[in-house]
Amino acid sequence: MNTDKKVAFYTLGCKLNFSETSTIARNFVNEGFKRVDFDTKADVYVINTCSVTDNADKRFKSIVKNALKKNENAFLIAVGCYAQLKPEELANVDGVDLVLGATEKFNVTSYINDLTKNNVGEVHSCEISDADFYVGSYSIGDRTRAFLKVQDGCDYKCTYCTIPLARGISRSDTLSNVIENAKEISSKGIKEIVLTGVNIGDYGKGEFGNKKHEHTFLELVKELDQVDGIHRLRISSIEPNLLKDETIDFVSKSNSFVPHFHIPLQSGSDELLKKMKRRYLKNTYTNRVNKIKEVMPNACIGVDVIVGFPGETDDLFLETYNYLNDLDISYLHVFTYSERPNTEAVNMDGVVPKKVRAKRSKMLRGLSAKKRRAFYEKQIGNTLTVLFENENKEGYIHGFTENYVKVKTPWNPDLANTLHTIKLTEIDDDGLVRCSFENVKEYI
Repeated sequence: MNTDKKVAFYTLGCKLNFSETSTIARNFVNEGFKRVDFDTKADVYVINTCSVTDNADKRFKSIVKNALKKNENAFLIAVGCYAQLKPEELANVDGVDLVLGATEKFNVTSYINDLTKNNVGEVHSCEISDADFYVGSYSIGDRTRAFLKVQDGCDYKCTYCTIPLARGISRSDTLSNVIENAKEISSKGIKEIVLTGVNIGDYGKGEFGNKKHEHTFLELVKELDQVDGIHRLRISSIEPNLLKDETIDFVSKSNSFVPHFHIPLQSGSDELLKKMKRRYLKNTYTNRVNKIKEVMPNACIGVDVIVGFPGETDDLFLETYNYLNDLDISYLHVFTYSERPNTEAVNMDGVVPKKVRAKRSKMLRGLSAKKRRAFYEKQIGNTLTVLFENENKEGYIHGFTENYVKVKTPWNPDLANTLHTIKLTEIDDDGLVRCSFENVKEYI
């Protein structure tokens, strides 16, 4: 047991990574380590990496340097997607002692015989074809919301994406285990659970180690909706071709699921969607948005979009821009295309200059701000429920409504991690919505 040793964690990337970091952290605690904040001195620093964008790769070195400033003798471990894709590259970063791939990261404590720093990082990395088993994860204690992993890996072949190379085939947690994890989270007093995975709409595939679907995503949603004590369930990113009308209808009437969807689009051009090898065209996406708004008029809809994909001409970009401008959505997550090794797109013609990519990204981020403000303005006067966070930010406490409107009210520590009925009153200069309490004594 390492009763006097401290460990700190830094997570890059997605909600799935956060859920896995939390699980890895519990393994350390079970071995006697004390978990501390990353910006404090620790004996071990664990960095959970991402490789979706170039920027995530570049951030790794600066994070390593910051850790070593706190303790130059600290034992530094890299796990996650970048660690699977480029283990030797990470191992050669000054100060890195251990790099663990996709199948090894959950057994990290068994790879630490002692905490003596290595001259060169030690690598334990599998062939991605070996990543064919499932490890359940969820986050507890890191924030007011919990991220519950229900699925991992992806069988899609999108031409820009390295995730299948980093995480392996699509596979799912068992339905019974997901429900048990949800009950465990609920028992800790956490008010909201966010379902996460690489391709959660594919839930059920590989549930018992085989390719067929034992359960569907809709069955998962229905079972979770019956778990006592969960106030909110939120669906994270889900592919438009896998978000079925039946699921949308169920969410609109459910006990716990909130009216918020995040649906990747990537391009508003059918020509580019085909080059990307996405499994839908623009018409399918439009139908998804219209269906949601038909049964949940105040639903929040977030969109992922890529700019600068090879072959994206000015006309094709404007097709995407105009499509999104006309669509009843709430905000955008804009990704600037970056060349990723071992993907089809890296060899495609029609490379878009980086300055053009940056300009288009700026245009879409401006559109996102416009869309978010318009969505917020439509909510003014509505009575909703907010889950408050636990941070004091310049004298205010922030929170999110069920339909993902970010609100603010003067700091009150008693509000942290509580649900309140509020009325949205006005949009502040910073773009957040002020709220008033319908009933100041109403804690749910």
